[in-house]
Amino acid sequence: MNTSRRILLTGLAGLAVAPTAVAAPVPSAEPAEVTVAEERFARTIATAHAPDITCARQAERYADAHWPEYVVAARAVIGARV
Repeated sequence: MNTSRRILLTGLAGLAVAPTAVAAPVPSAEPAEVTVAEERFARTIATAHAPDITCARQAERYADAHWPEYVVAARAVIGARV
């Protein structure tokens, strides 16, 4: 599976939770409280929700800046898979 399809599918999986999670002001997660899997998945969801997803570099910058906002969505998706 290529990267763009993986990002798109992950973003769609995160859409089920992300609108409600991001709509409410969520305090940023402390790095010590977030597991590696949660951070990676949150970054992937943030990359999929970047305003300009056609440019991979800008999407990565968006993910670096906004991944703490998507930790709640990542935890919900990871929890649903368990």
